Amino acid sequence: MEALKQNEVPTQKIYKDRAIWVGTFLGGPLAAGYLIAENFKVFNETQKAKITWIIAIIATIIIFSGVFLIPEDVKIPNQIIPLIYTGIAFYCVQYYQGQKINEHINSGGAFYGGWRTIGIGFIALLITFSIIICVLLSTETGQLNQVTKKYGAAENEIIYEENIQESEVNQLAEAFEKTTFFGDTNIKYVFLAKDNSTYEIFISCDKSIENDYETQGHFMQLRNEIQIEFPNNKIVFNLVAEGIDNVAKRIE
Repeated sequence: MEALKQNEVPTQKIYKDRAIWVGTFLGGPLAAGYLIAENFKVFNETQKAKITWIIAIIATIIIFSGVFLIPEDVKIPNQIIPLIYTGIAFYCVQYYQGQKINEHINSGGAFYGGWRTIGIGFIALLITFSIIICVLLSTETGQLNQVTKKYGAAENEIIYEENIQESEVNQLAEAFEKTTFFGDTNIKYVFLAKDNSTYEIFISCDKSIENDYETQGHFMQLRNEIQIEFPNNKIVFNLVAEGIDNVAKRIE
């Protein structure tokens, strides 16, 4: 934008850099995007306003996705992340708009009040959390329900996803009984998932399985025997310890 002529008072209001700091801290990157973009519009820099919105949306996705990926045992103070993105936004305002904001001040231009900035911050926060809740609900809805069936005197358990036919599960149980993996004394726990024509079979084992090569050899033989019973499917064993996410040995 061309420099404002002396004694020419701007007719449009803008947001002060400190107001943007407050709004960003309260409402996150979306609030920062809105406030900074509005200033760019007043400065007749519409292209920069569009770029600001794109950056704000991408930053929101990255930040909140990253928060969910942080392990539960990693403790981060609640205000650290807001302070980081607020500091970055404040620096960007100083770098890209600082001179024009000063020109606006020196020319007697008006500014939006603090309550408006706070309101925008809370609206942006509400929008952000609404999007997060919708994503979480859609993710949970997309997850398949699980069914549990018990077999034999020992009540060996097969937990399987609802996209698998019960007849398939029964066939697998029969194969385990035929190979004597499913017996009448020690209970065995198996989780079954299906990916196209591949059966992913998760078998609960002791933590020592990772270095117990002899036992791994027995499971390799068992997998081969089960594979014979399912000629049209690929059988994959996942030997897990303390939950299906901790695969100690994959056999295929």
